[in-house]
Amino acid sequence: MSIDQHIEELRAELRNAVYRDEHREIQAELELALAEREVMLAEACGEISAEPPF
Repeated sequence: MSIDQHIEELRAELRNAVYRDEHREIQAELELALAEREVMLAEACGEISAEPPF
């Protein structure tokens, strides 16, 4: 599954979340997935390096 598919599934789950705890958990997972995608895009564009600085 691609990161974009995962994000879309989390968004769908978030729309259907009934309980507050469930909503918070899915929201946190969605924010993490969005951050991971941003890092992946920055690495692909050469904006950041995934290699350690030493």
